[in-house]
Amino acid sequence: MSRLNRTDRPYDIVLFGATGFVGALTAEYLAAHAPEGLRWAIAGRDELKLKRLRERLPGGPAVGVLRADVRDPDSLRELAEHARVVATTVGPYVTYGEHLVAACADTGTDYLDLSGEPEFVDLTYVRHDARARETGARLVHGAGFDSIPHDLGAYFTVRQLPEGVPLTVDGFVTVDATFSGGTFASALNQLGRGRQVLAAARERRRHEPRLVGRRVTTPSGTPRFAAEVGSWAVPLPTIDPQIVHRSAKALDRYGPDFRYRHYAAVRHLPVALGGVTAVGALAAAAQLPPARRWLSDRLKPGDGPGPEKRAKSWFSVRFVGEGGGRRVFTEVSGGDPGYGETAKMLAESALCLALDELPPTAGQVTTAVAMGDVLIERLRTAGIVFRVAATR
Repeated sequence: MSRLNRTDRPYDIVLFGATGFVGALTAEYLAAHAPEGLRWAIAGRDELKLKRLRERLPGGPAVGVLRADVRDPDSLRELAEHARVVATTVGPYVTYGEHLVAACADTGTDYLDLSGEPEFVDLTYVRHDARARETGARLVHGAGFDSIPHDLGAYFTVRQLPEGVPLTVDGFVTVDATFSGGTFASALNQLGRGRQVLAAARERRRHEPRLVGRRVTTPSGTPRFAAEVGSWAVPLPTIDPQIVHRSAKALDRYGPDFRYRHYAAVRHLPVALGGVTAVGALAAAAQLPPARRWLSDRLKPGDGPGPEKRAKSWFSVRFVGEGGGRRVFTEVSGGDPGYGETAKMLAESALCLALDELPPTAGQVTTAVAMGDVLIERLRTAGIVFRVAATR
């Protein structure tokens, strides 16, 4: 790994997609929390909208504006060359994301996104991990609600358990929030690409080195009543267990034999069964282009919940970890998961990569591997709770 010299670049952080719903929230958070001397810029395809956004940001005149378009690879290359860290909110990433990843990998620029799209993450690994390792770029996906609470929560839980012994962790997610149009579009897109998702996963397995001397598993589990959290547990088919799996493979602290399972926690059985049925129906509808178009028209990208709804929204992820005769109950919790807290997570991750002393890593890495304890402390300071609820 040889990190390219990036100290002479004009910006520490560039936020791409800053005028979108989550992008604007992230820009507002950065403007309010950027330390003195941070050099940062907002970027997107519409320079007028970017300048209007800058006008309403605290300290706006000091914020740079860069024009870049996902359909213009040269503009993305120029963007990457201007930054030490690029954070992007422009999805669906499988449609719009690869040229920016390629530019960052090739120029040694650290890259962050909010992708919960397994296909995109797997294709990025296959196509750009090796080059990023050569240049020293860190490619970090899922730096929002997908998948920071789950990845760092499992990591935090493991840190409370004995070392060098087999460990198990179960995560139970509870959310009260509303989707935005962009999130809904990404979910529909992934549900309609089942064959491509499987093909990308197979291709990744052909390229990934095998884990030697240790074992990591993330079985999907089955619906059950989880007495340990007093809720019905329904397996969640999200990218989060895959991200936890990769952190566990990369870090010996997860022990010689590690297992993680990921659930939605639901108080009442009829609600749990209804959720399973609804996801199945949505997945079936997403296979049919007319139905997919009709659904996507119900909530368009750029739409999202208003401030009042976001202020009432919250999330909680409870973890039960066991190993070496010890059992620990932990929790990661916060406010509006999809927007307010996701903007906070993305911004703090960008600040962490740009400013903090971190372990030497490169290529496609998770938040736990790249930033770990340092990012947990940043998020705690920013108001996201990481706590040990009980130990036995």
